[in-house]
Amino acid sequence: MPLSQPQLVRALAMGAALWLLAALLLKVLGPMGIYEGLNRVWLFLAIIPGTAPFVVLFRRVVGLKTEQITLGFSIGTGMAIVLDGLALSWIPWLYGGAEYIAGAGATILWGGGVGIFLAWGMERRERRAA
Repeated sequence: MPLSQPQLVRALAMGAALWLLAALLLKVLGPMGIYEGLNRVWLFLAIIPGTAPFVVLFRRVVGLKTEQITLGFSIGTGMAIVLDGLALSWIPWLYGGAEYIAGAGATILWGGGVGIFLAWGMERRERRAA
């Protein structure tokens, strides 16, 4: 089932908002050594459960029906990836400096992918329960 125009607008806005939140959080965490050694492993592992509440929030704000969860979240993630690519290229200071660009970009891509898989899992569970 396709998204309505209001759902599409909300999905794009939520994708942008969640990307900005992640970028600003990573700006703070980068200088704390989050991308160094085992810290990167812990960061990537923490993103899995840390993303789940945002998938639920995203669904509620956008107003997605069960059959729209994966599509809606994918559209929002697409917006986040576009903004991330633009920011990495033209405003790298957003991530705290040149030394954090690779870590921040990789982390946001990982989080987006994790979110899509979590959204797909939520949709699949709900379809099975119905």
